[in-house]
Amino acid sequence: MKVSGFTFVRNAVKYDYPIVESIQSLLPLVDEYIVCAGNSEDATLSLIESIASPKIKIIHSVWDDNLREGGKVLAVETDKAKAAVETDSDWLFYLQGDELVHEKDLPVIKKALLQYQHDKDVEGLLFNYLHFYGSYNYIGDSRRWYKNEIRVIRNNQNIHSWKDAQGFRKENEKLKVKLIDAYIYHYGWVKTPQLQNEKQKDFGKLWRTDEEIAAHKAWLETLQNGFDYNNQVDSLSLFNGTHPQVMQERISKADWHFEFDVTKKKFRDIKKQLLYYIEKTTGKRLFEYRNYKEV
Repeated sequence: MKVSGFTFVRNAVKYDYPIVESIQSLLPLVDEYIVCAGNSEDATLSLIESIASPKIKIIHSVWDDNLREGGKVLAVETDKAKAAVETDSDWLFYLQGDELVHEKDLPVIKKALLQYQHDKDVEGLLFNYLHFYGSYNYIGDSRRWYKNEIRVIRNNQNIHSWKDAQGFRKENEKLKVKLIDAYIYHYGWVKTPQLQNEKQKDFGKLWRTDEEIAAHKAWLETLQNGFDYNNQVDSLSLFNGTHPQVMQERISKADWHFEFDVTKKKFRDIKKQLLYYIEKTTGKRLFEYRNYKEV
């Protein structure tokens, strides 16, 4: 069995993406790791080149910043990385630059890859998600955070990244997937408030019109202390587990403070509040959109 990892990255230094840790977390599982390095304004390329592994293969890309509709440029860059994997790989493992896998889950993932290697009815593997927010101590637990997503797919040229690169589809059809007992650790919302503010100004350009970009930027610039984590979230819970080992040094250097009262909820919509409590009581997320078919 051969497994390829793939990702895309741009301005990882400027916005402090844990891209090195992300790649390192998956290297033990894959035979190669394709990194599609975009036209960055910083030393992102040197950062990737500093990872001492013969498994890493870097390809270069120039982003089309005019592809704003629904964050389409992210899917385009994902597909560029996917297209560069070895043709004889059985499985392709996709991680975004702020996502990691925990070393404790690697045996579980490998077992699933072997188990479904020859089961053609399984086109991908579905993962649980932990979305860290504000600091490394809190996770988003409301419906605004997607609960599961595809991160392993068959090496099939007809499978492509979907919309803003959250998941995948095959010829516009949802993939048939198996949910496995493993997690993706998502750290995109863990940065200093100042850096998160700058990232939001830039990242919003991938979805918004010129008028919307200007309005959003003007609002962010009113936040004198940086991104206001407390007032931009409806519900959090405390994280009581362990982080991937490769994240420990980064976590030890965190130099900002964020606290949130997890007993207080800030739902602005009574329907979302009701669905939240139903999920917490029953474990079921009702009326959830799913970009996949579980088999």
